[in-house]
Amino acid sequence: MPQIKFEKEAKTICCNAGNNLRKLAKRNGINVYSGIWDILNCRGHGLCGKCEVEVVSAKGLSPRSRMEEMQLKDKPLERRLACQVVVHGDMVIRTHPPKWEPLPVLETQETPAEA
Repeated sequence: MPQIKFEKEAKTICCNAGNNLRKLAKRNGINVYSGIWDILNCRGHGLCGKCEVEVVSAKGLSPRSRMEEMQLKDKPLERRLACQVVVHGDMVIRTHPPKWEPLPVLETQETPAEA
């Protein structure tokens, strides 16, 4: 029976494999949405991208869905949409992860070719 640890909430939940992470969190009083998105979300269809969580560790994590690939295309694989994650094994989840920004591209200084 998988155990899901929600890091920020300091709460661990046991569940059956095959559960949806968003529904599991909601049933156990854990909000994966911020601010107004608690009301204005897509109800678990992957359209709004507002249930983004960070998977700190996981055993047997389901691959990203097509919706996740579209919503999270420039983000690391640890970022997932809770509504699209199917629980297969133990997980540690960080809700409301900080905004992710890619590292700036460093410009390389080219030296003129010596003649």
